[in-house]
Amino acid sequence: MNNRNLIRFDWAIKRLLRNKADYSILEGFLSELLKDDITIQSILESEGNQKIYSDKFNRLDMLVKNSKDELVVIEIQNENEYDYFHRMAYGTAKVISEYISVGEPYKNIKKVFSINIVYFDLGQGEDYIYHGKTDFVGVHISDKLKLSAKQTELLGGKTDPFQVFSEYYIIKVNNFDDIAKDPLDQWIYYFKNNEIRDDFNAKGIGKAKELWRVDNLPEGERESYLKHIENLHYSASMSWALKVDAEDRVKKEKAIEIARISKNKGVDLEIIIQSTGLSAAEINALWLCTYTSRRRKNKKCILR
Repeated sequence: MNNRNLIRFDWAIKRLLRNKADYSILEGFLSELLKDDITIQSILESEGNQKIYSDKFNRLDMLVKNSKDELVVIEIQNENEYDYFHRMAYGTAKVISEYISVGEPYKNIKKVFSINIVYFDLGQGEDYIYHGKTDFVGVHISDKLKLSAKQTELLGGKTDPFQVFSEYYIIKVNNFDDIAKDPLDQWIYYFKNNEIRDDFNAKGIGKAKELWRVDNLPEGERESYLKHIENLHYSASMSWALKVDAEDRVKKEKAIEIARISKNKGVDLEIIIQSTGLSAAEINALWLCTYTSRRRKNKKCILR
């Protein structure tokens, strides 16, 4: 299949979740990720990826309620964000507080799953799927705290505290090695490559291949989608250019430092040129600046 014929997952779940057929696609992904048979009861909230193209087109938030009355936050992040973990924590806290009415008992707080699909290197880790949940472990004997029998009876059969607290999933798409070892990997392959292979059989993914095609879009929506793709390409190019510029600055700073040390040690100018890649004018300017700064210690030597 030509990749251009398949709609990106982020745009599709923002714009195309209109009927049960489309629900089944998202249900398939959630079922494979959460290892449970997920049924979507309703889409409660969807924001980000706005129609205004200057909005950085970098985030999509969706809030889903499943048939177990649990809440699922889905967020796709294309650009680097250093405080992303904090935003994950804020997102779940906000959902919890907004979906319990004043005067309700705490036991009515809904379980929240936070699913984060990121296209940048979040944190330090080589895996491409991370799962976080809350367990309480004894400080002295390392036993795991469980709910009491009465709590289990009153709380619908829950046995562990983690079943009450929010759970987090992080999918680091760019870390995926393109080898689909299981049905969930098939979904991640789609996220990364915008392609669904003929042999993929994950729950819901066949329906995505059938329905989420660019040529199925009405003309106006097709233009909006193509503009979205163009914006993503532009954003990726800008990010790459900034990275290259930063790397070049680091190299130049190292070369300047080597030249400064070499010149102070009396190394021949031609040798410094060959070893640093700096021009004679740059090296001479550096030397003059260094000489001046020796006479005026309060003046910082800067290569212009």
